[in-house]
Amino acid sequence: MIIKNFKDFATNSRKKDTLRIIEAGLGAALPDRAFGKIVKRNKLVLGKETILFSKYARIFVVGFGKAADSMAKKVSLFTRIDGGIIVIPSGTKSVLKNKKFKTLYAGHPIPNKQSVQATNQIVEFLKKREPDEFIIFLISGGGSALLSLPDGISLNDKKIVTSMLLKSGANIQEINCVRKHLSKIKGGKLVENLSCDAVSFVMSDVIGDDLSAIASAPTYFDNTTFKDAYEILTKYNLKKNTPQSVLKRLKLGIHKKIPETPKFLKIKNYIIATNNDCLNAMKERAQKLGYTVKMVQSISGNVAVVSKKLLKSFPIKQHSCLIFGGETTVKVVGNGRGGRNQELVLYLLNEIQKSEKNVVIASCGTDGKDGNTDASGAIIESPNNQFRDIKKFLKNNNSYNFFKKYKGLIFTGPTHTNLMDIGILLTR
Repeated sequence: MIIKNFKDFATNSRKKDTLRIIEAGLGAALPDRAFGKIVKRNKLVLGKETILFSKYARIFVVGFGKAADSMAKKVSLFTRIDGGIIVIPSGTKSVLKNKKFKTLYAGHPIPNKQSVQATNQIVEFLKKREPDEFIIFLISGGGSALLSLPDGISLNDKKIVTSMLLKSGANIQEINCVRKHLSKIKGGKLVENLSCDAVSFVMSDVIGDDLSAIASAPTYFDNTTFKDAYEILTKYNLKKNTPQSVLKRLKLGIHKKIPETPKFLKIKNYIIATNNDCLNAMKERAQKLGYTVKMVQSISGNVAVVSKKLLKSFPIKQHSCLIFGGETTVKVVGNGRGGRNQELVLYLLNEIQKSEKNVVIASCGTDGKDGNTDASGAIIESPNNQFRDIKKFLKNNNSYNFFKKYKGLIFTGPTHTNLMDIGILLTR
């Protein structure tokens, strides 16, 4: 079981079925299936294109993100790899035991000195590659913080602006737009001067599976500008607290005194797994359990608004469930603990508890970590008028302690993958 406290929650048939469906989604988020179709013993099969490894003297892997180690493990099982570097979040334990790989640990969600050190090691590694070699890049969510090489600003200033953006309610595309324009490697710059052939395999943690936003697109190209980045800081009223070095750099870019991020594709990038893979697995499991299923894909926006939209889509009929996935945002105004999944469940609970039906609500991050907590999400059942203190916890962004009080925290630990969030509303 991926959900470590599955048995604690499976106290009735409704909760047990909810957990089984969530478990199916979490299982589908692992990179196993995708690489089995793509990576063969001596070649890569990319649709109609085949890349033969026999053309190259050596094959290397460079991976970064929450799924870097699990992705590298699968690739190395399917084909020969001569070496490589992977970067994963500090505090996690790598599932990759292959001694040909160097495993580095760095900061997430805020970059740190280890992020800079890891990035410099990758940059130097790429500089040494010969034209007869081949690189497989493995990219997943979390890469924006794990790889950090600030350009024209200090690491501390990069940390300040990143922290402000994460609390502002900005979506990941907006956050990464700013990051790309403060970096020496993001937005396609990592491979700008690459001297050998390469390909990137990407697990999407972004709504719309936008390659220019995932992990801030170090191996893709950038379709945003310095002006876009500056306007995002304006949109969320962040300029007054933004370090002057950041504003100065963005203005230099706007006035074309420093070069824009690359606007052309250097190497091919392929999305190999998305949130929809999780939702389809959940739908299949729910149908096998006898439920009528409705699915809502690509949820986004503030949790308070999303909760109302989801409830409008949920019929609350016997033996039915609403499966949803995507990535919401939270504007942090309190000093509590929580994350977007826990807060979404709490908003849903607040809205739905007036119903006469017993509804189970659950939502969790496929990466195993929700916000500033050690939980991956939350699960709760809504009987009539049992919870009277919800608004107090919501006001302080303190969903974690609400679910701690009512024993609703889901724990998975790091899952070594990242395909955004999944959730369900279920009645039986």
